[in-house]
Amino acid sequence: MKVTVENKKGLNKDLKIFVDKKTMNSYMDERFEEIKSSINLKGFRPGKVPREILKRQFGKAVFSEVLDKVLKETSSKALEQNKIKPAGQPKLDLKIYGEDKDLEYVISVTELPKVDIKSIENIKFDEYIVKIDQNETDKRIKDIAKNQPNFKDATDDIKAKEGDLVIFDYTATVDNKPFKGGEGKNTQLTLGKDLFLKGFDDQLIGVKKDDEKTVEAILPENFPEKDLVNKKAKFKCKITSIKNPEAVKIDDQFAKNLGAKDLNDLKSLISKQINDEYKNSLDRLTKNQILKEIEKFKVNEIPDNLLEDEIKILSQGMNEEDRKKSRKNFEEVAKKRIKVGLILNEFGEQNQVKVTEQELQAEVQKQIRMMPGQEKMVMDFYKKNPSALSSLRGTVYEEKILNLVKQKAKANKKEISKNEAEIILKDSQKQQFDQELTANRKSKKKIEEKKLTENKSPSKAKKTKSLPKKTKKVSKK
Repeated sequence: MKVTVENKKGLNKDLKIFVDKKTMNSYMDERFEEIKSSINLKGFRPGKVPREILKRQFGKAVFSEVLDKVLKETSSKALEQNKIKPAGQPKLDLKIYGEDKDLEYVISVTELPKVDIKSIENIKFDEYIVKIDQNETDKRIKDIAKNQPNFKDATDDIKAKEGDLVIFDYTATVDNKPFKGGEGKNTQLTLGKDLFLKGFDDQLIGVKKDDEKTVEAILPENFPEKDLVNKKAKFKCKITSIKNPEAVKIDDQFAKNLGAKDLNDLKSLISKQINDEYKNSLDRLTKNQILKEIEKFKVNEIPDNLLEDEIKILSQGMNEEDRKKSRKNFEEVAKKRIKVGLILNEFGEQNQVKVTEQELQAEVQKQIRMMPGQEKMVMDFYKKNPSALSSLRGTVYEEKILNLVKQKAKANKKEISKNEAEIILKDSQKQQFDQELTANRKSKKKIEEKKLTENKSPSKAKKTKSLPKKTKKVSKK
């Protein structure tokens, strides 16, 4: 194989590749030997079919296979030898090819630009550590205890009030007729929560143990018997017990009921839970800060094909007119995205960052946990959509690279309180909102200015014949 690099124009290169006839024929011989034993032709024993007959019957198919194989092998080798990383799929132009002939073809390729990643270690970013005050932890535990009250039996003459637990049996009718699902035993309601039917709880306030009370309520939209939806039902209730709420004692037993080892362990778990609520959001701020710093890095040239692909993604769903108007803004955003992607990818390659199958499956499981009740749907989605799985792999890959950047760059660690964390996150959201608002205003202003200019432009009375312009010859890619 002989490789000549031609037509070097910035990131665009042409590679002329030549493979002599002798080498091509050796590939053909090798393939004929492979298929010889599997071909059955009438009058010949398996593996004994003469080469000429095989060539006559299967020559074109074999050559097509061999050509495809040689093109893949030689083009990959040529790019590797010349240390060219292609930005997108290279284009092949066959010049000379055929059975018992030399092979000559040209690869037109756009090369990924060289990027300098040394400056990554000089990036400065804020890393937040939220210090949770013990009072915050105690308050959260008290709130949990408040929502999990104990109940003790009330004396027989005590009337039920809001917050009490009322236990009752009932039979229900609509238009004096019983219906399916219209009976209940040992039904429990905490008065005031309105969890059974709207307005049901209020009618039980004031009842005592062993009372009988008829309660009226409208059956809801989601009632299983569709012909009874929005109809008034009468519930004949027999009160079997009334229980008063009792403050939960916050002790080791309470902690064990929640799955902790003891009260101290519960406090540690709750502190971590509060911290994690802020950590994820603050980590996103840190990540955005690093990406903003990487955006400042210099990349001499952005490949045109990558730029066009990114603009297509940004303008997806827009009509042609709006796409043209927003082209300049899209180009700016696309260049930043591509530049950051190139730098992170180069950093990842140089540090041999890879995503294992276990890490990918762990991320899939994380996605599944985020959608309780739809586990099978999420799993099937990733099984049936390889592109979605590939995109998820890219997300994990970027996360691993950014974590490595954080290790190598210069972190400014800040220990902050929960209140300070809330202020930082609030300010960040406001800043992002203001930036989006400003960008929208600028975009609208440009469109209005363009329309105004077009309206002021004088219409031409006559069409004049334009003179032909001299153009430079551009080599065909």
